[in-house]
Amino acid sequence: MKTLTGNVLIAISLITQLISCKQQQPNDVVNDYYNKGEFNGSVLVVKNGKIVCDTALGFRNIEKRLKADKKTSFYIASLSKSFTAVAILMLEQKGLLKLDDKASQFVLLPEYAKSITIRQLLHHTSGIRDYENLFSKKGLANQEVINWLFNLNGLDFVPDSNFKYSNSGYIILSQIIEKVSGKSYPSFINEQIITPLKMNHTHVYEPGTIIPNIALGYNEKKKPDDYSIATTGDGGIYSTPEDLYQYDQALRNYTLISKENTALMHTPSQLSDGQISNYGFAWFLEKNNGRKNAMHTGGLNGFKALFWRDLQHNSCIIALTNQGDAFPLENFLHDIKKTIQ
Repeated sequence: MKTLTGNVLIAISLITQLISCKQQQPNDVVNDYYNKGEFNGSVLVVKNGKIVCDTALGFRNIEKRLKADKKTSFYIASLSKSFTAVAILMLEQKGLLKLDDKASQFVLLPEYAKSITIRQLLHHTSGIRDYENLFSKKGLANQEVINWLFNLNGLDFVPDSNFKYSNSGYIILSQIIEKVSGKSYPSFINEQIITPLKMNHTHVYEPGTIIPNIALGYNEKKKPDDYSIATTGDGGIYSTPEDLYQYDQALRNYTLISKENTALMHTPSQLSDGQISNYGFAWFLEKNNGRKNAMHTGGLNGFKALFWRDLQHNSCIIALTNQGDAFPLENFLHDIKKTIQ
């Protein structure tokens, strides 16, 4: 009888633990990562159109012990590429360019790059080499990257024969936006996206400007590792999860670009050998259990950023941190997704 009772108690305990695990909420996951010292920043999670987590933890400035809050602006690194892609599509909708136009119709490029198209730049299939070796140069600007491209002797591969992520390609897109619109990249993004959507804590970084309530970057040991370059198109934007959620909703509601261009943005490219890449216009794409997801990550210096979107169920996960080396991004995404799917 005692053995039977003991077994029943064990079974009840196991069932209770299983139920507890299944009922774990997004805030539980965020707090767990924070308590382990693996996350310092801001998170917003939406499930089926309802916000289920909106929190900020830790410090925006560790030395001065200034706490981060929901209005603290974090550097979002490559999440900025989506703004560039949307800007290009907005110009396309106005008839000011076509996606299959050669980029060299608008900006000066090396001879070896004269035939690459805007579409190929958006898809990372142009063969333009990434400027990763220049990332450590403080104050690096777009024109310096272009000058570097002129010192190279060719593309990485024949356009559309391969996919290779290239920040340089999105810098060229930034220059195209400036040439076609007649405005600086920061001005265009502010006027056409940030201001209309009331993204009040989103800023395109320009050297010398002061961004209020900004997060400084740190490494895993909490030593300063702040953002220090000035390129646009591939990065250059600070934001908050709440503002990025406004942007997410604008994309879903076709506020910025048409339904047709939104579908195009979420369509992977086809390579010349028939293979399909998993990248659209500034979004990595996946289909899983009937769900179509779009996501992008970003990281530079002490910052990491995550933007995951379930395109069919109006769910998303946005996480921004200023202690990037400490943040196991993929593990975090896996654990959060389990709470909303």
